Amino acid sequence: MAFLTETEPQRGVAEAVMPGIRRIVANNPGRMTYHGTNTYLFDTPEGLVVLDPGPEEYPAHIEAVLRATNDKPVKYILLSHTHHDHFGAIDALKKATGAPTVGFCISGDERFEADIKLIDGDIIAGLTAIHTPGHAADHLCFVMPGEDGRQILFSADHVMSWSSSIVSPPGGNMREYFASLELLLSRSDDYFLPGHGPKLPNPRDLVRNLLAHRMMREQAIAKELSSGTSFDTYTLMDTLYSQTHPNLRRAAERNVLAHLLKLEEEGKAMRTGELWRAT
Repeated sequence: MAFLTETEPQRGVAEAVMPGIRRIVANNPGRMTYHGTNTYLFDTPEGLVVLDPGPEEYPAHIEAVLRATNDKPVKYILLSHTHHDHFGAIDALKKATGAPTVGFCISGDERFEADIKLIDGDIIAGLTAIHTPGHAADHLCFVMPGEDGRQILFSADHVMSWSSSIVSPPGGNMREYFASLELLLSRSDDYFLPGHGPKLPNPRDLVRNLLAHRMMREQAIAKELSSGTSFDTYTLMDTLYSQTHPNLRRAAERNVLAHLLKLEEEGKAMRTGELWRAT
């Protein structure tokens, strides 16, 4: 599966990624975040919108976002999902701008409740919200028409250009992740702008490959269980992800658990304590 890379971005600078859309990358690089969290700023018919303020530990990032507004009032602060690296700084940005926060109607974190609550299909500032649970239960993608006539989908962490996504229960759900990938595969968006990494042209190719990759992983897990042996999640991960970097093995184990829970829902696996086997 081919992913995209990019050179390390200049910190604190709003760079144009599409006509009318700028991106500032937070200084929180890592094996789960690539160069850092993408914060997007763009003009809409209702005014300036900020999507995903980023983590709260980096005041310089919020200062950069505020500079990038060029003293224009912020109409809305949109949130893709309540993972810390995306929403941690939302209170600071709201305090600085006075803009209302916008997110899914059921928050995935008790520390956050959106001022404006969305459900699937709602439209705000010309953007259509698409509920895409899987990576997170409250995950939203946002669709907007581009200035050049092409359709853009802000895919956040559901589909990223540089890596596959973690699906970590209980907030993550593999059955929902499959369904959300299939939903995006049924669409005809021209570009994805993800929560980490560069823009993704021709996104359906990667979505198709991600879905096939997850199916392959699930089939491999089911094959191990069919041997009649019981496994814990670590042993399955160690068998199936033997080439994975040590820093990513915990994430891989969470993905294995998500697959097992999906198989359990489907009546294909069962557990006794920490051990899993085929039904």
